Order: sequence, then structure tokens, then C-alpha cells
Amino acid sequence: MDTIFALATARGKAGVAVIRLSGPRAAEAGQALAGGLPAPRVAGLRRLTDPDGVLLDEALVLRFEKGASFTGEEVVELHCHGSPATVAAVLDVLGRMPGLRLAEPGEFTRRALENGVLDLAQVEGLGDLLEAETEAQRRQALRVLSGALGVRAESWRTRLIRAAALLEATIDFADEEVPVDVTPEVGTLLDEVSGELSAEIDGVAVAERIREGFEVAIVGPPNAGKSTLLNHLAGREAAITSEHAGTTRDVIEVRMDLHGLPVTILDTAGLRDSVDAVETIGITRAIERAQAADLRVFLLDERGETQGLRPGPDDIVVQGKADLGGASGLAVSGKTGQGVAELVARITSVLETRAARAETATRQRHRQAMIGARAAIGDAQNQLSLGMEAAELAAEDLRRAIRALDSLVGRVDVEHVLDEIFASFCLGK
Repeated sequence: MDTIFALATARGKAGVAVIRLSGPRAAEAGQALAGGLPAPRVAGLRRLTDPDGVLLDEALVLRFEKGASFTGEEVVELHCHGSPATVAAVLDVLGRMPGLRLAEPGEFTRRALENGVLDLAQVEGLGDLLEAETEAQRRQALRVLSGALGVRAESWRTRLIRAAALLEATIDFADEEVPVDVTPEVGTLLDEVSGELSAEIDGVAVAERIREGFEVAIVGPPNAGKSTLLNHLAGREAAITSEHAGTTRDVIEVRMDLHGLPVTILDTAGLRDSVDAVETIGITRAIERAQAADLRVFLLDERGETQGLRPGPDDIVVQGKADLGGASGLAVSGKTGQGVAELVARITSVLETRAARAETATRQRHRQAMIGARAAIGDAQNQLSLGMEAAELAAEDLRRAIRALDSLVGRVDVEHVLDEIFASFCLGK
């Protein structure tokens, strides 16, 4: 196997740049550069030189033994000064060493997966952590990276194996008296696992929204102050504002961080009957995006009317242009900021309540694997309802459920998703 190397920190000028090596020749290469390596997991200051003895840099060097590193292989890290010239010089020397090559994007993490240091769900959690922009995304990614989903999957798997073993015992001793009726224990195990899978499946949609971002659509009639409100929330002129109705023709999006939650605010075309063909297209798009959004804020004018959409149970209804006076209840003004803090608090409260329903699984792939496992358990339960004569068929259904859970953490049937996952990783990770 090749020994790989790459810059593990961001490119450009920095105080420190970390160059990572992993593979069977990592220690040999590190020793050639540094003249000697420190003890494992102990940082040592070393002078890095090229094969001709020319000084490249003075760096901190770390060594990790095989089985005790991120990749599970022998790893050496060079903590150099972060100038582009220094990094380029060290990488050039490494690139000319026999048996070494530049790592591909995500290759260090892929080796961690192949060596059993991380399971596939943890790899996905690491990818999410690298992309995290908000506090909620960071916490969720860390939960997955810690192996929480793998622990749950192993718990489900252990109980299903126990249930299958009990059923297979009745098959193996079909001609003899089995001293204990296994049906109650098997039924309890299957009910428990199926119920836990259902709760996890229901939480995936919310977890996906935390990972990708919630959408909140501002809807209402023309000239209710939607674009002005969006600009106030964004802190910049994201949308054109005008006293003329129908100015907004397309959906305008602004990405925000609301109390740690990733949120995209959508400014939509004013809802009204229009003979303008272009405006009509904008109104149609506005209705479609608003219906697909996680939450809608209905911003009303003095008439208090909406067309094409009606508020749902969780939607927020507010009066616009509060600076003009005469509004009752919750009212906002994007021009002066009146009521905006209260509106943001209402939006945050609704989304935080939904976010609290998130479980450990975060991706559609997780959901499909769990749905497959739950369906197989349901088939097993149906077989057992016919009596122990169908125990062999039920046991096969449980084996299908176990295979589905194995795919969840990457034990089987995941080769087709690996390239897609690692394509999003940066070089050096």
C-alpha cells in the first residue's frame, strides 16, 4: 500500500501548516526529513532538511503508531511554519521520495474506514462537521461522529440476532421438545426494535433540515413590506424595494444563523391576481416555494388579506409596516426594526421545537436502511402470527433486517456510495 501525504490545513499564509503522512513508509519518510523522530504521541522540535542537507524549516514533529492513529496506520505529522513557500518545499521533497504520493480528497478518512477506525456513519458525521456553519449543525455532526448511530445500530442488531437465534433453535430441534416457548421473548425483541426504528426514522427529516438548513418563506400581498423586512433581517439590500406593487418577481434567498439554527429566509412575490405574464409566473413560483418551506410568515397589509395561500397551524401571521401605526397584535416594520426581534424569537421558537425531535440518523441513506430493516421485521412478525411453523421464514426475514442495519454503518452494500461521500472531503482529510 502506498504511503500518502497532504497538507491537512488550509492553503495560504498561516502561523502553522500541518502536513500529514500515513502508511507503511510514513516513519521512514519522516526520519529522512527530520533526522530522527520523537517517541509516539510526543511532540519534538526538529530541523527538516532535503536530501542534500539544505534546511527547509524548523518544525514540530508528531508520530502515531499503527493502530493508534486517525487512519489506523503509521502516521507522521509535520507542524511547519505556514508560509506557502515552506509548505511547497516540504511537499516537493516528499513527492520525490519513493513509495510516497499525494493523497486524494478524503483518502485519509477512507483509510480510517477501511481499517475499522470509523464506521460509515461516523465518516458522514465527520464530513458534516467539516461543513458545519452553525452551532446546531456542529452539535449534530459531533453526535454522529462520536459513533452514536453505530451504537444504536449495534444494539438493534444484537437484539435481532438474539431473536433469530431463538427461532433457529426451534427449527434445529423441531423433532424434539423445546423446553421453553420462545415466542414471547422474540415478540418483545421485535416490538422494541421496530418501535425504536420508527422513532429514528421520524427524526431523519428534522435532522436533514438541521444539516441542510430550514426554509422560512415570507408571504403576503404586494407592498406589505416583505422585501424591506428581508433586507432588515439580512442587514443589507438583498432585495429591491419599491412603492410599486409587483417589484419582486422571483424568490430571493438569504442564508442566516438564528440562535444556532441554519435558516434560509425566502422573499416571495406578492400574492394577488395579475394580468402581467411575468408577474404571474413569479406568483406561481412564490406559492410553490412557500408550500415547500418549513415555515411561513404571513405579512399582511392594512386589509389583512392573503390570496392563494392560507396559514397553517405553525405558521406566523404578522401585520406589516408597523411604523405607520394602527396595527394590533404582532406587527413588524422592516424600515424601523419595530417588532423584528419578537418575530425572530417566534420563528426561532417554532424551529427549535422541531429541531428537538431530531434523532441520531441524519441522512436519507440512513432512513432507507432503517425503513428496510423495519419492513423486514414487520414481515417476520407477520410470519410468526401464523405460528411457529413459519419460524424458518421469519428467521430469514430477520437476517434481511440485520443486513439492512449492517449497510447503515458500512459493513455491507456501500461501495456505490463511498465515492460520492469522499468527493466532498477536502484534500488532507
